[in-house]
Amino acid sequence: QLQLVESGGGLVQPGGSLRLSCAASGGSLEYYAIGWFRQALGKEREGVACISRRDGNTHYTDSAKGRFVTSRDNAKNSAYLQMTNLETEDSAVYYCATDLFRPCEGIENGQFGTAWGQGTQVTVSS
Repeated sequence: QLQLVESGGGLVQPGGSLRLSCAASGGSLEYYAIGWFRQALGKEREGVACISRRDGNTHYTDSAKGRFVTSRDNAKNSAYLQMTNLETEDSAVYYCATDLFRPCEGIENGQFGTAWGQGTQVTVSS
């Protein structure tokens, strides 16, 4: 069974950048679309970004457009979320998730994700 581990979170000042990684084991990521989600304290989990399995097309929710970029490296069995111009509202636990069948648009309404990582904390604060 596919297992996912996120890393790269931490404390960053507003306007700063972070790069999150999602490493997979127990299977090959190349067969999966990979989504990124976040959950802030007291709030529901929300989708952020996704990259498709076949053509590498990306999908971003409004909160991420223009600031976040997701990518994948199938040779390294990993995916990434580059976050720039971070704001205090971006503080949350960030998760990666994979889906074999459902499209990336599903991150908008929770219709995505069969395997999930444990999350990595991102704190944006001065």
